[in-house]
Amino acid sequence: MECGALRSLVHARGLQQLRLQTTGPPKSSQRVQVRRNLQVRAVSTESTTSRGLRGRREENVDGDLYVDRSCIDCDTCRWMAPEIYSRVGEQSVVHKQPATPEERLRALQALVSCPTGSIRTLTPSKDVLQAQETFPLCIDEDLPGVYHCGFHSDKSFGAASYFIQRPEGNILVDSPRFNERLAKRLETMGGVKYMFLTHKDDVCDHKKWKKRFNLTRFIHKMEVQRNTEDVEVKLEGTGPWNLGSDIEMIFTPGHSPAHVVLLLKDRRALFTGDHMGASMNNEIFIDQVHNWYSVEEQAKSYELLLPKDFLWVLPGHWRRYKFQDLEDKNTWIRKAVADARGVTNYGRYN
Repeated sequence: MECGALRSLVHARGLQQLRLQTTGPPKSSQRVQVRRNLQVRAVSTESTTSRGLRGRREENVDGDLYVDRSCIDCDTCRWMAPEIYSRVGEQSVVHKQPATPEERLRALQALVSCPTGSIRTLTPSKDVLQAQETFPLCIDEDLPGVYHCGFHSDKSFGAASYFIQRPEGNILVDSPRFNERLAKRLETMGGVKYMFLTHKDDVCDHKKWKKRFNLTRFIHKMEVQRNTEDVEVKLEGTGPWNLGSDIEMIFTPGHSPAHVVLLLKDRRALFTGDHMGASMNNEIFIDQVHNWYSVEEQAKSYELLLPKDFLWVLPGHWRRYKFQDLEDKNTWIRKAVADARGVTNYGRYN
């Protein structure tokens, strides 16, 4: 698929923006709700069908496509196809049925990406398989060789992952849900040499991708847990670390004790994991509710990014963002830091 068809996925100041049809900022934290919903699903031995969790939400409009009650409010479908999906009562709904082939495709790409399989159709549809074949999705024509993998996983609380093409070896940033169709597509695009794991939360099916491509995985040593003990490269200290001349890995503790982001220098793109992203209101912010280590350390890590040269923010959670220029980037970073510290005059952080 051409990148131009996906420009609506990018929310950026100075670019034409799609205002999402939401009910406003969430009344309670999104990812706390995500974790709570997933925990309920994990401890129950009852089938979701028998419990009624798979029933169609009554807030959906009439038609073939709908969201069921198992939605964990991860926001994926709403930023992938905001013309189709919106938020009602801390879950997603279909607020408009697709009216064109292009809308139908975007709606089904969101269906494929849904981490809990909560988006459904009344009748089986072959075009769901066709939607699978479109991944990975080019993010923007101004960002060549960078793709959204889709296939989000509930094991990573719905986080996005990315595929980077580069002569020195292609990279997966965080782990998508394993899918052989996606694997075959990546194979035709040059395979995968490395997997960069930003932190302990978004590792998902890393072992399956390792087996499929025999890739080399990276994670910081302080983020290693039982399921990542076999990762090949464990970063130590505070970096930075380089992988060739175009990749810099930057130590950004805060969300977790040893979170690391990846800077793709030649394309001015920062892959931020759970460190930085844009809110549903299209503002760069520090997510204090879902901080598992230290908000102040995260604020300091934001400040470390002030001298870095990037315009794109590509997060695991929350939404993508493209800054107008470096001044715009630094203004937003300073504002996010000031807001986290409860300071109104964010110019003091110049």
